[in-house]
Amino acid sequence: MKALRHRLCLRIGVPLLLLLCLAGCERPTKTPPPPTAPLPPLRLLTVGELPLFSDDSDLAALEEAIRHSLTYLRRLPPERQFTMGAEILTAEMTLRALAHFDAFLQTAPSPTELNDFVRAHYRVYRAVGTSEAEVVLFTGYYEPIIAGSRTPSVACGVPVLGRPDDLVTVDLERFAARFKGEILTGRLQGDHLVPYFERREINNPALFGTRAKPIAWVADPLDLFFLQVQGSGQIALQDGSRLRVQYHGTNGHPYRSIGRHLIETGKIPREEMSMQRIRSYLRAHPEEIEPVLNHNPSFVFFRIAEDGPLGALNVPLTPGRSIALDRRIFPPAALCFIQSQKPVTDGTGQIVDWRPFSRFVLNQDTGGAIQGPGRADLFWGSGAIAEISAGHLQHPGSLFILVLNQDRPRS
Repeated sequence: MKALRHRLCLRIGVPLLLLLCLAGCERPTKTPPPPTAPLPPLRLLTVGELPLFSDDSDLAALEEAIRHSLTYLRRLPPERQFTMGAEILTAEMTLRALAHFDAFLQTAPSPTELNDFVRAHYRVYRAVGTSEAEVVLFTGYYEPIIAGSRTPSVACGVPVLGRPDDLVTVDLERFAARFKGEILTGRLQGDHLVPYFERREINNPALFGTRAKPIAWVADPLDLFFLQVQGSGQIALQDGSRLRVQYHGTNGHPYRSIGRHLIETGKIPREEMSMQRIRSYLRAHPEEIEPVLNHNPSFVFFRIAEDGPLGALNVPLTPGRSIALDRRIFPPAALCFIQSQKPVTDGTGQIVDWRPFSRFVLNQDTGGAIQGPGRADLFWGSGAIAEISAGHLQHPGSLFILVLNQDRPRS
């Protein structure tokens, strides 16, 4: 600032500079207040703030999902720590919370008994969401089934790529604790780790070459793109059998929504946006498929799986009971409770209405677009109803995490 005033003095003269200084002295600049600390992503509720713990779905499916979470937790050292906002849970604490809940489900409780049990035995944390109203945006995903082949052909010429040989992932937490949860993905170029190829480069055989081997071939690049968005799926082979494929890493580039891109470029009205609407638009404008898909630089690689679909915990996902959350905030395998909207379909599979629902779910997955305390992705399963439900779910709701009363998260 002193150097600037000196230059002004040389150019406009002392009288005018004096006026500028006096004007500045008439109203002293107020010291800006210190920045406020960000709110914790989870808030412990009082008894008076607890929701009604009512479950709209089959409790047998909930028991199945709990067993999968218990399988994951039993693989871990009991002292393994998980982040829960600004607090810490251990694998043993999460396991006890689930086992206690599962034992109670074996008594076939009534809705009233279930609600009373949760209130008596668990402390409840609410995700702060993205607003003062603590609203969480719920979306959905599913297991797609697409046509394909084990070998390339005229009908099936789009490769489903396995993990490249030169793809390198680095867990930065191993170098410094402040990088907990941060993963760096790239490739070696000489002695340097550089960002991996973007989608447009991977889809260019002249540039990408044979770094990744195809594990299958499909007919439609748009089908493959949505398979990558979902993270797993089945390929219906020409002999009638099916090949299950599973997420096996990404190129490390951030996920960019092509839906948002199509809204911002005026191609699809915001109120019409859905996965199905994206498909119909790009089918009608095939010349735009490549540039629109390349707007998202993220690229998913796959492996062949015997079981599934598997989530980030490497256990099977349960339709309607598994959700994907930000792994940096929410403890994996944890028992959650959600409130949002679900579709009502007619005899043809078309959505005719949306209805409020609530249920218990398990945090068993994650996703590139699922970031922050205000996002949750509900797994719907496979089939036509799952596809239309997942494709249209973009509704607000509430998300709660349950912690057994005897266990206190550590700060």
